[in-house]
Amino acid sequence: QVQFAESGGGFVQPGGSLSVSCVASGNMFGRTIVAWYRQAPGQQRELVANITPGGSRTYYLDAVKGRFTISRDNAKKVVLLQMDNLKPEDTAVYYCNLKDFWGQGIQVTVSS
Repeated sequence: QVQFAESGGGFVQPGGSLSVSCVASGNMFGRTIVAWYRQAPGQQRELVANITPGGSRTYYLDAVKGRFTISRDNAKKVVLLQMDNLKPEDTAVYYCNLKDFWGQGIQVTVSS
């Protein structure tokens, strides 16, 4: 069983920065790919970024490349998504994911 506690997010103007983080329970965190997804109202949930167990390889949605950075700390069971140069279209609820387990979601709002 995996449970996530998400934190961060919030409200920021375009061009600003926010981060979202998840702290996981359980003992499988360090053995699996972890990911961040987001879902805007009326939209499908989309994969934003993921990172391999050792943190050596990452994937980013084209729309966030160069602006978002995913990282992990397996000792602390934390996955972080740093979001820089935010745009209004980044506004969504962000969810951390590991296999079939999901965080509760955290709001990121980018608006002038």
